[in-house]
Amino acid sequence: MRRTTVHEIGRREFLARAAVATAGVGLLGARPAWGGKTPWKMRLSASSIDFTKLKIEQACERIAALGFEAIDIWSPHAGCPHLDDVQSRLGPQGLKELLAKHGLKLYAFSVYSGGYPKYAELLGKAGGGVAVNGSPGKCPPSELTARMKAFIESLEGQLETAEKYNSYIAIENHGGALLSSLDSFKAFVDNNKNPRLGLAVAPYHLPAASVAEAITIAGGQLLFFYAWQNGGGLKQLPGHGPTDFTPWLAVLAKIDYKWYVNPFMHGEPAPEEMSKALEKSRDYLKACYEKAVGSE
Repeated sequence: MRRTTVHEIGRREFLARAAVATAGVGLLGARPAWGGKTPWKMRLSASSIDFTKLKIEQACERIAALGFEAIDIWSPHAGCPHLDDVQSRLGPQGLKELLAKHGLKLYAFSVYSGGYPKYAELLGKAGGGVAVNGSPGKCPPSELTARMKAFIESLEGQLETAEKYNSYIAIENHGGALLSSLDSFKAFVDNNKNPRLGLAVAPYHLPAASVAEAITIAGGQLLFFYAWQNGGGLKQLPGHGPTDFTPWLAVLAKIDYKWYVNPFMHGEPAPEEMSKALEKSRDYLKACYEKAVGSE
């Protein structure tokens, strides 16, 4: 029996959930009225780049020991060696065995360096997942719709590959990029009709007051959420900086977000300090979840 490593969604469910983007999110921070339905379940993942100084085996061991359910493996952005090492040394079967050893699910490959096509076969044969990448440079507002449409059309070949390998492509927002503003989120959602393509929301690159609306606009097209605030050092992580993540989790519950919440930072400290920082973030996010959603 094939092991499902990520939540698979069909076109009908994708379009239905995407419609949430126009529905609003209600009172932020309040517990949703579930009306007898099962409450939204927050699932946590972590990125291998948190442990750049360690081999992928050691990174997986630490992430699993901290209680994270899944992993996001990084290509050589900022010198992270993990994905290229997996590709050249372990291969898909070796990666599956490594993850099974530690009870981790494969969530994502972050492919800002190298791009999705380089790692598509590896991702697919390892079980499928989300490939996270960025968008081209920013454009004048008058050109936004046309440029976004052209960008999405340019991904057609990659999306055919994603279909073949049971994977998805998520585009992250970034300052100075085509996907950077709420208007650009809207343009993306309006022009994207492919269930294999979606968004990765990075709050670090948005005004804090815009994050809830960005999540809402993304709706069912949200494939990756960075629990990441704009701050220095460890203050980028949930529970370390000043941002209250409870309203953001409440909005994720409202849109019935199906993927993982991924605490994140750049410029990671030494492994022991990173482990302690992620432990604090994990507990903080769980506390925020209880306030936003409540226990089942």
